[in-house]
Amino acid sequence: MRDPYAVLGVAKSASEKEIKTAFRKLAKQYHPDANANDPSAINRFNEANQAYEILGDKEKRAQFDRGEIDAEGKQKFQGFSGAPFGGARRGARPGGFEFRSSGGTEDFGAEGIFSDFFEQAFSGGAGRRGGAEGAGFTAARNAASKGADLNARLAVRLEDIIAGDKVEAEFPTGKRLAIRLPDGVEDGQTIRLKGQGQPSPLPGGKAGDALVTISFVPHPRFRVDGRDLVHELDLPLQTAVIGGKVEVEAINGRVSLRIPPWTSSGKTFRLKGKGLTTKTGDRGDLLVTVRVVLPKHDPELEALFRQRAEQEPAAG
Repeated sequence: MRDPYAVLGVAKSASEKEIKTAFRKLAKQYHPDANANDPSAINRFNEANQAYEILGDKEKRAQFDRGEIDAEGKQKFQGFSGAPFGGARRGARPGGFEFRSSGGTEDFGAEGIFSDFFEQAFSGGAGRRGGAEGAGFTAARNAASKGADLNARLAVRLEDIIAGDKVEAEFPTGKRLAIRLPDGVEDGQTIRLKGQGQPSPLPGGKAGDALVTISFVPHPRFRVDGRDLVHELDLPLQTAVIGGKVEVEAINGRVSLRIPPWTSSGKTFRLKGKGLTTKTGDRGDLLVTVRVVLPKHDPELEALFRQRAEQEPAAG
């Protein structure tokens, strides 16, 4: 990812308030709901989220400023010479490491350091040391040769979850991956895509993984409750009294709801199978809570209630 300060458009000396204000401005500008016809907006929205995760946290911001973590929030690997992994000190070859001894400086390439250090310095690794101890060195060497993981936060709409279509995640490196959301995906869930991260720094090593954290975009009509969706529906007084059919705008189309006579405000109706997908591939429900609303002005209705009030015996 780009420098988080550049993403939010603030100086490194910016205050917490300035950072928060800049983030809110970008989040509002590129929110997916406000940019339905601009597919690039969701990438800018995710990028701003990622930047704020670093700069909006005092500890992470301090670590980034000191060079301890990168723009993705990942720790920078420190080589044995104190230089970051993949870097070089004066006198060392680019991309290598240097070891100092009484005989001067000797540097090794990325490939040589792990094979020599683990296998020669420790008597040939697992083959010579044997048992759990040797396996430990082998595991350490394998972990060191694995490529770095990539992290991204992906904002998804409730419609995307229902549709089952692929959505695109963009990583700080600029890499894009089209992924299919699993059934029952949850807000805050992290999806691991094995082998889709950075390539290994060593020949033959494994690539890292891509980690995509899902973030549900707030919906203007529905609230998520587990795998159910909750919706409030304005109900005309006449329909509440005499009953009738009303149309409900579900997440993927209109459905008809029958209202029985004398329905009180606050009553909840359950429309089965109109919620979010579950881990078994089914659907949750849509819970519709009605809210009875009075007409803006109805002289006849007002006259009726006045007449009834006059006919009622006085209290006491």
